[in-house]
Amino acid sequence: MAITSVIGLASPAQAADRVLKWAHVYESSEAYHTCAVAADDALRSATNNRLGIEVFPASSLGSEVDINEGLGLGTVDIIYTGQLFAGRAFGPIAIGGAPYMFRDYAHWDTFRNSDLFDELAAGYTAASGNHVVAMTYYGARHVTSNIPITSPSDMERLKIRVPNAPLYMMFPRAVGANPTPIAFAEVYLALQQGTVDAQENPLPTIQAKAFYEVQTNINLTGHITDALLTIIGGPTWGSLSADDQTALAAVLEDTATCATDAIIQLESELTQWFRDQGVTVNEVDRGPFIEAVKVMHNGEMASWDQATYDRLQSLSQ
Repeated sequence: MAITSVIGLASPAQAADRVLKWAHVYESSEAYHTCAVAADDALRSATNNRLGIEVFPASSLGSEVDINEGLGLGTVDIIYTGQLFAGRAFGPIAIGGAPYMFRDYAHWDTFRNSDLFDELAAGYTAASGNHVVAMTYYGARHVTSNIPITSPSDMERLKIRVPNAPLYMMFPRAVGANPTPIAFAEVYLALQQGTVDAQENPLPTIQAKAFYEVQTNINLTGHITDALLTIIGGPTWGSLSADDQTALAAVLEDTATCATDAIIQLESELTQWFRDQGVTVNEVDRGPFIEAVKVMHNGEMASWDQATYDRLQSLSQ
């Protein structure tokens, strides 16, 4: 991509002494981005203008795999990324992104504030050199398609796009579908051209990416209570003073709260919004889907041990 195009997609940063690059794959209209843009003012204020933030949305600095690699190279300073992508560096941290791992939002919220999550984040740092500083609610992931899906048998042989991280294949495989990894920026065209039959994402993402324009059904499978990790690259973190590390982490935690609150609100409104657009929204009995997936939770695809799984399942709000 031409450099002028990338600059055009970035949020304007003020004249801080040092401007950190924050990269992600989401649209500039989404709360992840707008809250991140607001973090620039907060960080400049907290550091007496020593540090600022410039945000690069919509894969403008590369795919999710690219920006994860960029953390260690120092080509990006901060990223949003899915837990399953972080799991490439440290397998156990991916457990929070596995299908039907959480009973509900409250279970997930307890996990993100738990000692278990802190230990997983520390393990990721030890393995990668990068630092997880916050977790943002991404939403419950649902399947979109051009046929109604109300039971696992409806997904047999369905070609479904998934993100390019192995564990995203657990849910499709459990129900007999054919998972197809495709970069996020290419999903709309893949659906439009029939390269895949379906995809899965939370309602706010389905709206922001306009997947409902090229899919007639949204099926409320709620198969992953998903989250984004905010990660600071090791080279960047190591170059900051202790005071600036503390200030940056606090600002990014506030940013996660900002986006989480916005996504919760949006999720509550979007089912009706999609119906108003003429999209069929199908209620789903999740029980059979849960039973199909649970048998795989500690199977060959698991990147965590039984003890970690048991600790997560025992968490209660």
